[in-house]
Amino acid sequence: MRAVTLESVPSAPAVAEVDTPRPEAGELLVKVAAASLNGIDIATAAGYTQAFMEHRFPLVLGQDFAGTVEALGEGVEGFAVGDVVFGVVMKPFLGAGSLAQYVTVPAGHGVAHIPAGVTTGDAGALGVAGATAQVSLDAVALAEGETVLISGASGGVGALAVQLAAARGATVIATARPGAQTDFVTGLTDAAVHVVDFTGDLQAQVRTIAPDGVDAVLHLAGDGAALAALLRPGGRLASATGLSQDDVKDHDVTVHTIMSAPDAKILTSLAEQVAAGALRVPVTATYPLEQATQAFAAFAGTPGKITVSCS
Repeated sequence: MRAVTLESVPSAPAVAEVDTPRPEAGELLVKVAAASLNGIDIATAAGYTQAFMEHRFPLVLGQDFAGTVEALGEGVEGFAVGDVVFGVVMKPFLGAGSLAQYVTVPAGHGVAHIPAGVTTGDAGALGVAGATAQVSLDAVALAEGETVLISGASGGVGALAVQLAAARGATVIATARPGAQTDFVTGLTDAAVHVVDFTGDLQAQVRTIAPDGVDAVLHLAGDGAALAALLRPGGRLASATGLSQDDVKDHDVTVHTIMSAPDAKILTSLAEQVAAGALRVPVTATYPLEQATQAFAAFAGTPGKITVSCS
């Protein structure tokens, strides 16, 4: 099969021929229709993940996937050949990823059925970003009437978090560059979103909107300690980039370090919101599998999500 691979790290991803995987006991073999790029794919290619995760070469990149079940491993229940599914590759090593024509995934975690009304293109970009956004908002227990600052709002996680936070009735402050990024963020939801320029005086801009500080921060990009200083006393911060409580011990705030583990319940809830029109998957660019290297090159400058069509 064709797949986006690394022969070593750090190195540039390349499209190559590799063996088609076979499902082991408890696994599904999925024919991938769509997958998407995430920050971990970029980090893996740069060699940043080798210190904390096993790498198996040739390493097939990719976590998000959507497609059709082609075969079942021994003991699989709840799925049948022909089911249309999506989710996140949840394995204890990197190398058997979803940026490929086929992927094997554990049937018991990280996979769910795609409901009617959701395209495989959208489903293939929903898992990692959607689950991270959902878990982050749940960690800070964002409630109606509160104010949240979302740093990194133009990225995939941030774009979904803006929508989910607005749906909770929160006042949303989002960081983005002026121009196209700001237009992208404000177009995510019908609710008012206060966009601040992270390249300017962020503290002054946020204090103008929330003089006493914000109730919660989603730290998806930027200086976490500086963001923590914008919280009111007793505020909460969820960091998807590794910030810990020790990093902000001079502030009266609570830090939640997020490690997203998308289970079927979270995935199904997100997909149902998409099907109902309450949540939009922010896919802004799609590349065929053979042009995946161009997708990687475009990652840093593209807002929202980049998908790869694998079929």
